[in-house]
Amino acid sequence: MSTLSHRKATANLHLTKADGTPLANASVTVKQTSHQFLFGCGAFDSVALMQAWERSDEKAIAFLGERMEKWTKLFNYGTLPFYWGRYEREEGQTMEAPTMAAAKWLGERGVTAKGHPLCWHTACADWLMQYSNAEILKKQLQRIDRDVTAFKGVIDMWDVINEVVIMPNFDKYDNAITRICQEMGRIKLVKAVFDEAKAMNPNATLLINDFNTSASYEILLDGLLEAGVPISAIGIQSHQHQGYWGAEKLRDVLSRFSRFGLPIHFTENTLVSGEIMPAYIVDLNDFQVDSWPSTPEGEERQAKEICEMYTILFEHPLIQAITTWDFTDDCWLHAPSGFLHKDNTEKPSYHALRKLIHEDWSTNVTLQTDENGNLQLEGFKGNYELTSGGLSATLDLTSDKQCTIALC
Repeated sequence: MSTLSHRKATANLHLTKADGTPLANASVTVKQTSHQFLFGCGAFDSVALMQAWERSDEKAIAFLGERMEKWTKLFNYGTLPFYWGRYEREEGQTMEAPTMAAAKWLGERGVTAKGHPLCWHTACADWLMQYSNAEILKKQLQRIDRDVTAFKGVIDMWDVINEVVIMPNFDKYDNAITRICQEMGRIKLVKAVFDEAKAMNPNATLLINDFNTSASYEILLDGLLEAGVPISAIGIQSHQHQGYWGAEKLRDVLSRFSRFGLPIHFTENTLVSGEIMPAYIVDLNDFQVDSWPSTPEGEERQAKEICEMYTILFEHPLIQAITTWDFTDDCWLHAPSGFLHKDNTEKPSYHALRKLIHEDWSTNVTLQTDENGNLQLEGFKGNYELTSGGLSATLDLTSDKQCTIALC
């Protein structure tokens, strides 16, 4: 059996013309137009593009437009920023307008958008600190009500809470969310924010997300599921600034987190194309440099590692999404972690991943109907366009099916 058989479906099709006449003995071109699997990346630049349009900044529009055009040629899934301290710098003054415009812009291009995150101790709103713990919790739930409701139908996937394993012990600086987590405990807080998000959008995909892949995360998940927290998928961060995990560690993580039987999303993946961050750094944020250049050797290494990692993940039946964090270099920590250089020129990793997604893992074939207009298609799950002699139709192939399709 192919290691990718779970990524494919079979359709037994009866093809007709608009008048119902069988499309007999005809050549049919089958082109995949989208994937069911979520191949993603940070899409923060789409918000910046909307802001550039708003201020009529032609130079920024051209530069960011070129960048996002290359982005959409590769990905079908984008993470948008909802960090409370940035999204609502002053209480009541939000970034809803450009963020909504970005989400709709992505949606028009067939991209599924995810909001990140609704609750996190880092990048939290400083103005929350003036309130009591009870009021902080109230405002956190109101924030979820407001944003999940406002974006319903545009964003229906959320990282509900981020990095809970360290949340009550976070001591870099005082913040409102660590305060309430210390008082309530992890499980009670997580349940409160998940229940609120679920109530606001019952059909949303709701993730918990963490960089901690130790047994501590597993223990937390055990407790959350026992408490009935409505987790749709487990989010695993994989920022590999200190070197590629390698196949062995990757498979170990997959094995341990598969026991929950939930879908798994690799939510924040980083592989650098320059020097590796020193191993003695404990918190990646402590590595502060002014410049972190990409190198030709590093770029070849990055492309090779991305291909291996994506292949291992794509072969695993519980993986539903992979998101690389930075599309371009010189973003978080100035790392050379993108598919593009800072000037928008493409790196080897861009072309390597594009080949995997849009060639190796995409179905584009020409088939022949029989005398009754029947044919069988096996392809990667997703959406298709069928064309024959100037006639066309679409097909949703996300599961095995048998159906009649009229080409018009």
